[in-house]
Amino acid sequence: MRLCIVSETWSPDINGVAHTLSRLCRELHRQSVAVDVIRPHPQVPGQTAGVLEELYVQRLPLPGYADVQVGLASPGKLRRFWRQHRPDVVYLATQGPLGWAARQAARQLAIPLVAGWHTNFDHYCHDYGVPWLSSATRRYLRYFHNGCSLTLVPTQLQARALHQQGIHNVHILSRGIDGDRFSPVHRDNTLRQQWGVTEHQPVALYVGRLAPEKNLALLQETLEAMRDVRPDMAQVIVGDGPGRTQLQKALPNACFTGFVDKQALACHYASADLFVFPSLSETWGNVVTEAMASGLAVIAYHHAASAELIQSGINGLTIPPGDSRAFQQAAVELCQHPADYARFGRVARLRALEQSWSGIAEQLMHYLYQAQEAYHAPTSTCRIRSS
Repeated sequence: MRLCIVSETWSPDINGVAHTLSRLCRELHRQSVAVDVIRPHPQVPGQTAGVLEELYVQRLPLPGYADVQVGLASPGKLRRFWRQHRPDVVYLATQGPLGWAARQAARQLAIPLVAGWHTNFDHYCHDYGVPWLSSATRRYLRYFHNGCSLTLVPTQLQARALHQQGIHNVHILSRGIDGDRFSPVHRDNTLRQQWGVTEHQPVALYVGRLAPEKNLALLQETLEAMRDVRPDMAQVIVGDGPGRTQLQKALPNACFTGFVDKQALACHYASADLFVFPSLSETWGNVVTEAMASGLAVIAYHHAASAELIQSGINGLTIPPGDSRAFQQAAVELCQHPADYARFGRVARLRALEQSWSGIAEQLMHYLYQAQEAYHAPTSTCRIRSS
């Protein structure tokens, strides 16, 4: 099989979508799938491991947030590429301008389409102060996805939500974890000393973009409340973004690391004790599985990966979405009970290790073949529903 992935982000970009696609690409390569990629021109040049052919398109950074980009290309440019390197299936990891152009080009060339739901764009409308766009965004997304043979989402909750919005042929494709890379064995006392903490001093960790959609106000309030009851608890914040300056002013005692490389990230997880994650914008949230695999007790909303993987009170704590008071209270109570969060972390790792990337890649292969068969079937409902 030959697969072409269309995405507006790719490794070495630091985000969950880039990580997921890069890891799936490596696993598919091991299973003898030829993978091509269409993406914006990378800031760091170089061929991606496991990728056969790459097409670079125009890169347009978002105003005020240069780390986030969209890709721009005409359907004609994509058609010319696919006539030379025709894929059996196209996987759309973006619904943005690049995804729309690819959707048009693939339909014109009669190539089956599978769409991945990697970003909650309608949620972002509220986070960035344009809630009146959310209804129009949902209509666009429904039209976009119903023009594809399948839509793949990471959780049951997301699948039900999309079905209620009128999106057809939605299936579950979870996310994996590398349990060797993210492991408690990478705990680093030298790193903890750099944070200014002793061997037994507790550390609360956050990893992710520092941007409005991550619910930074609740993160700040929660860390402040935890510090009130545990003055010895250190706070480490890994990541960067437009919200960093304000958050640093509000949390002057916290250690802000900015983005760190892959090896250092594993050590940061393993060297902490609690993972605080108040975001509701994720479709999955790789940081949750990374923290769990590293042996951390996670405090998060019952949403995305946390809803799938955490049994509250057994391997972490989850809170009903939107209940900020309960979220803060749960974090405050847990940080006062070291035996509980240590136990949660041990059980969390066992659950995270069930998420095998190789198994998930095999499941993706099944969906790709299913999309081919459905698209080319004479009475394909997928093609009837296409718009």
